[in-house]
Amino acid sequence: MTAQPHPPLRRPADPVPVIALLLVVAFVVVLVSSIAVGAVPLSLSDVLHALAARLGDAPLTRDEALNAAVVWDLRLARSITAILVGASLATCGAAIQGLFGNPLADPGIVGVSSGASLGAIVVVVLQISTFGIWTLPVGAFLAGVGTTFLIYALARPGRGGTDSSRLLLVGIAVNAIGGAFAGYLTYLATAEQLQSLMFWSMGSLSSARWLTVGITVIPTVVGITLLMVWARPLDLLALGERQARHLGVDVRALRRKLIFVTALLVAAAVSFNGTIGFVGLVVPHLFRLMIGPGHRRLIPFSALGGGLLVMLADIAGRTLDPPNEVPIGVIMGSLGGPFFLWMIWKGRRFGLRGA
Repeated sequence: MTAQPHPPLRRPADPVPVIALLLVVAFVVVLVSSIAVGAVPLSLSDVLHALAARLGDAPLTRDEALNAAVVWDLRLARSITAILVGASLATCGAAIQGLFGNPLADPGIVGVSSGASLGAIVVVVLQISTFGIWTLPVGAFLAGVGTTFLIYALARPGRGGTDSSRLLLVGIAVNAIGGAFAGYLTYLATAEQLQSLMFWSMGSLSSARWLTVGITVIPTVVGITLLMVWARPLDLLALGERQARHLGVDVRALRRKLIFVTALLVAAAVSFNGTIGFVGLVVPHLFRLMIGPGHRRLIPFSALGGGLLVMLADIAGRTLDPPNEVPIGVIMGSLGGPFFLWMIWKGRRFGLRGA
């Protein structure tokens, strides 16, 4: 009796196109919702009409002019800021996790965000104005670079077999040192400066304006573009420094470039908006589980997912206690904290392939 040939095995369908489509649709829906939601609620037709009003020369009624001003001058700038902040922190988280070989790494957890925020706080309290309006982001950037170099020097792979606990301990220490300096500056601050320091400690998008968008969009786009260019070396670095070096990667140069760019992205996120935690932990980890660890896909997906998450958090902050706003850092802490505990509770050592 002749054996029947087995039917050819079918490769499972690639889920990435479907995930990408759903992500883009959700992104557009949430973007429109973030523009419509606020003290003055707007319908979809109001939003679309207001967006088109500034592009045309047709005369506007008083209500239409008010809606156009609300949409263009306030909410659209705020929504774009949320996208830039989320994209910066999420892609920075993906890069830091690749740099340390540890998906528990996050700009907030390991201390990078606190270092960058401390640099901005120093500028505010000491009233430094060396670079004019650029002084604040420059101060955040320099502090972020120094903090990232310090963290990597203390917890980098290859030094005593770096694991999750070592990285977390270094992050706790760096956050404690940054908190001590921030506390001293709070002690020295005036009453007016204390309000700014409160803003930094909780994070908020309330200061978003087109001027701040123009300042933050350049480092954000440049930083994410560079991470996309370095996607393949990041994948090789995930194999370990020695293996990456054998495959032709200049590990030392790549490490320095990653530190520079991640600090640039964190500075862009926190320089005008304060500390917003857990975006860089939650978003890359979820997408790594869904689409795999390859950075060529992970970085753009993280950018979109980060912008989507921060917009959702901003909408929640504006609607939970109207007319007041719940700081976005509080919203992200309430989401990210349980997520981080869930990762620990799973009880396994996390690798770059996810849980």
